[in-house]
Amino acid sequence: MDQEDRIALFLDYENLALGARDHRGGAAFDFRPIADALAERGRVVVRRAYADWSYFDEDRRMLTRSHVELIEIPQRMGASRKNAADIKMAVDAIELAFERDYISTFVICSGDSDFTPLVHKLRELNKRVIGVGVEGSTSGLLPPACDEFLYYDRLEGVDIPPARGRRARPATRQAGADQRPPEPEPEQEQERRTQDAEPDRDVDALAVLVAQSVAGLQGSANGEVTASRLKRTLLRKDPTFSESDYGFRTFGELLRHLAERNVIELAEGPAKGDPEVSLPEHGDREVAFGLLRGVVADLGSGGNPVALSGLKNQVRRARPDFSEKKLGYRSFLQFCKAAATAGVLDLRWSPEADDYLLTTQT
Repeated sequence: MDQEDRIALFLDYENLALGARDHRGGAAFDFRPIADALAERGRVVVRRAYADWSYFDEDRRMLTRSHVELIEIPQRMGASRKNAADIKMAVDAIELAFERDYISTFVICSGDSDFTPLVHKLRELNKRVIGVGVEGSTSGLLPPACDEFLYYDRLEGVDIPPARGRRARPATRQAGADQRPPEPEPEQEQERRTQDAEPDRDVDALAVLVAQSVAGLQGSANGEVTASRLKRTLLRKDPTFSESDYGFRTFGELLRHLAERNVIELAEGPAKGDPEVSLPEHGDREVAFGLLRGVVADLGSGGNPVALSGLKNQVRRARPDFSEKKLGYRSFLQFCKAAATAGVLDLRWSPEADDYLLTTQT
């Protein structure tokens, strides 16, 4: 238990509850998915929720059953009440950071950008910060500030509510045909959410991100790249990253999938369940080098040099799925330099052409 993270949980309850109801078809907020997600990350030793509880009377019982301490903010002055809750929550979090050294992780449940300075201060105090917010009501400033950010809508156990569609049907029957157009609105919203989320679920884009991250970690020369280290790096690049968004149950399952596609290689790591991750030394890279050499040879028939500008488009014409980023290279120039280092072709800078020129070796 000594190796477990100690977690302090702070809920800006008005922000979460109203955000869930406004952006999830009137569905009530459920604390259990958040509790389950945090249970996987450590031992929650502090649970506090801040609100004027006279507005959330039914929610009290749900939170009390989950052993959440309810902090009463009795003011009823609209924005003044909200500011009082935010200030009280921030003061308590900072106080706890100084008084409880054993607490390593703070969870700030809110989508309000006003908590961004609090997040920065907690990280300055060497605390890990996890944010939780409703996707539709979370400010774009807050997730990048956190070490990890969980969207409430994507947590296990949170379902898409059908309430809005059910409420629309009785009105449609009573009003007749004139009231039918609003009926498909929920489907349109679901389709929009699916389209918005589709790029996030692109496994090819994920392969590029993982390959680039592994290449960067290998280049830093700070020891082997383990799965746990890679996961921390991905979260630093994108605190909202979650393998479940791509259809994988665990990060290990995701890595095995990418290994089967020859994006990465896995080997036994220093600890069980934490394999070492590396980029393939052979295989796709050599195939890509051969493709590059073939294109340069065709374009520069007779030994004429080929300019780097526009060369990538020619390579893609020969192989539409080509991407140097899948091989761990940050740019096409870096890929060409690697091919030159491997002796596949010659690469030199030409002041006259103001460009790099490539020639095949004879």
